[in-house]
Amino acid sequence: MNDENISKFAQSLLGPLIGRDHVDYDEVRKLYNGMIEKRPLFIARCVDVADVIAAVNFGRESGLMIAIRGGGHNGAGFGSVDDGLVIDLSLMKGVRVEPAKRTVRVGAGCTTGDVDHATHAFGLAIPFGIVSTTGVAGLTLSGGHGYLSRQYGLASDNLLEADVVLADGTFVTAAKTDNSDLLWGLRGGGGNFGVVTSFLFKAHPASVVYGGPIFWELKDAATIMRWYRDFQASAPDEFYVFLGLQTVPSGDPFPKEHWGKKICVLLISHNGAAADAEKAVNSVRAALPKPIIDFAGLIPYTVLQGMFDGLYPKGLQWYWKGDFVQMLPDAAIDAHIQQAAKVPSEVSCMHLYPIDGAVHRMSEEESSWNCRDATWSMVIAGVGSDPAQAPALKKWAKDYWEAVHPFDLNGAYPNFMMDDEGEARLKATYGENYKQLRKLKKKYDPGNLFRVNHNIRPAA
Repeated sequence: MNDENISKFAQSLLGPLIGRDHVDYDEVRKLYNGMIEKRPLFIARCVDVADVIAAVNFGRESGLMIAIRGGGHNGAGFGSVDDGLVIDLSLMKGVRVEPAKRTVRVGAGCTTGDVDHATHAFGLAIPFGIVSTTGVAGLTLSGGHGYLSRQYGLASDNLLEADVVLADGTFVTAAKTDNSDLLWGLRGGGGNFGVVTSFLFKAHPASVVYGGPIFWELKDAATIMRWYRDFQASAPDEFYVFLGLQTVPSGDPFPKEHWGKKICVLLISHNGAAADAEKAVNSVRAALPKPIIDFAGLIPYTVLQGMFDGLYPKGLQWYWKGDFVQMLPDAAIDAHIQQAAKVPSEVSCMHLYPIDGAVHRMSEEESSWNCRDATWSMVIAGVGSDPAQAPALKKWAKDYWEAVHPFDLNGAYPNFMMDDEGEARLKATYGENYKQLRKLKKKYDPGNLFRVNHNIRPAA
């Protein structure tokens, strides 16, 4: 790598190449997780596939570590790399909805909110996550679960095809009819196999849902969690409820008398007929103690998707721990409540997200996502705004995880893992699929060029 090659690379790009002396460098390199700071040599802000091909070739030929950034939401900071090259896809936006076919073509830089805005006009949605600022690429490639997953599966289950730039700079499409093994790997295997430049998804009916949060004080948490455990086993697919242990935020629209209270929350989304949905949610209300706050009602799906955006802006301190959870025995519930009582900040939380229903019905042969027999995906998130609080956030999340992990499965949703998990956790996460993923890695990225991620090393 020399000045001439760098100049040629910059001239080959339609988008800007941001180096350390660029006026925008410090702003562009910022990460969603303010606990992590990295200083890449270059950030290639790609605007089309030709830019991506040029960036992959330059990074490989220059011997640089390469990080891929889509929407930039990765908690572990894998969207950047010290002293390397960031291939930034965030300018590659664009959503095309085909309502008759119920398919959606999505650029790699889109957030889930970008896609929700486009699909909502047609009464459609893709089962993404629960924060609309999340990038589509990172969410999908590691699975992607949210309010519609029990009804329609994971985001990756609804991935029909993907355009990919491989490590050698070639461009391929992964679909059931072409490079089907690569499509299998992209459906849960992360960014290990190439740079995905666009996605084609299957979309589903979703417009107005009966949804929102219902809060109880922490003293009622054991009752709520035991009810939730039993409810989940027989809930209809269209009735999605995730459970959280957290704190009432000190601000509007929450009643001031409840600010700062530790709570158990059920976040509800019923994507059925309005009358049926209200009846179903009312049956939940009747079965449980009187809540302190009840915001559940008819709501546009897009509003529900953006409900947490204001609580979690870019730049907060984050430390995540996750697990797949199959059962929730009384002893586990007791451990959860004990740890939740020690929550270190108002925005720190534990959530249990359902991953049953349609997720269980997806054939294992069609997707590298493992743990199709898990009931929930758990996340413990230590979150705060003060960098000085980072050690306390980490300690709380780790202590909480150590207390409840004996009741959980060994693997976890990769997007809920930091960069300190180790290969043993990846093996547990992918189970029997791990060996096949290593073979796939050897085929498509034998030199492990794409390794700034939860890395699956090529087979020997």
